Amino acid sequence: MASMRIDEIVGRLGGELLGAPDTLIRALAPLESAGPEDISFLANPKYRKQLDTTAAAAVIVSGGLTPPPGKTYIVCDSPYLYFARVAQLLHPESLPAPGVAASACVQSVIPASTCVEAGAHIAESVVLGEHVFVGAGTVVGRGVQIGRGTRLHANVTIYADCEIGSDCRIHSGAVIGADGFGYAREKDGRWVKIPQSGRVVIGNEVEIGANTTIDRGAMDDTVIADGVKLDNQIQIAHNVKIGAMTAIAGCVGIAGSTRIGARCMIGGQAGIIGHLDITDDVVVSAGTLVTKSIRKPGVYTANLPLQPHGDWVREFSHLRHLDAMAARIRELEKRLDKGDTSS
Repeated sequence: MASMRIDEIVGRLGGELLGAPDTLIRALAPLESAGPEDISFLANPKYRKQLDTTAAAAVIVSGGLTPPPGKTYIVCDSPYLYFARVAQLLHPESLPAPGVAASACVQSVIPASTCVEAGAHIAESVVLGEHVFVGAGTVVGRGVQIGRGTRLHANVTIYADCEIGSDCRIHSGAVIGADGFGYAREKDGRWVKIPQSGRVVIGNEVEIGANTTIDRGAMDDTVIADGVKLDNQIQIAHNVKIGAMTAIAGCVGIAGSTRIGARCMIGGQAGIIGHLDITDDVVVSAGTLVTKSIRKPGVYTANLPLQPHGDWVREFSHLRHLDAMAARIRELEKRLDKGDTSS
């Protein structure tokens, strides 16, 4: 981990510096636990009081805020984004030393800059860019193409003929290119497997979390565009298309042939059924089940808020009787129309 003076940080990232320019920053920390060599940030105004008590050496704040005196501040438009960039400065990514471990199996010609760790397997006809990292136990199937600077952490599996762009990060346990869930049914109930002949095509600067699975296409390709960020334990079915810079949180399931636009955000445990179209700039709240296409940008929610169990049971009981209540209301309306006011 690097350490930097606060004026060096501002010199590289911009912003307005208030306070001592020689303040040394060694680490990042939340406001409530930061120490005298830490930098923190305030993005949510409801935590404003923590500025009075934090021991942080410096705090990143937004314009228009009047911070208490006696500390060092960086004023910028987006404190959380600025904090992320400071984190990159203090935690630069190290490049693994090139070389192939003795226990690795490499059946293709690869660049000298490649790092292949113990127990990894690279099949024939694989094409790697410069500075690719292949972690321990990772399997790269026949005919796979991987762009420059991409990192496959330990125990990743890339099935045959898939394509991965440059500067991607794929975390442990991810499986790229397994067969999609495609079957036809006989009259007697038996299932006939449909060969999955497509690929998975992943763009540049994509990050894929641990144990996330992306199925290959049935005939066409499954496509993950540039800049997409996928959390852990996501299931993406065959022929799904995900647009550039979309972010999807953990435990989301996306059924086959759905198309998701650019810059969307999908909350954790959301479910999206198959053959839907979701336009650009859509936000789907956590736990939402999407059952129809979304044609307009915006925030969409289809779940119940948390409440005490007894309240939920009572309200659900009312829901079960809505049909009977509606029928009674219609009958009362008919009687009122006829002038019958008797009970």
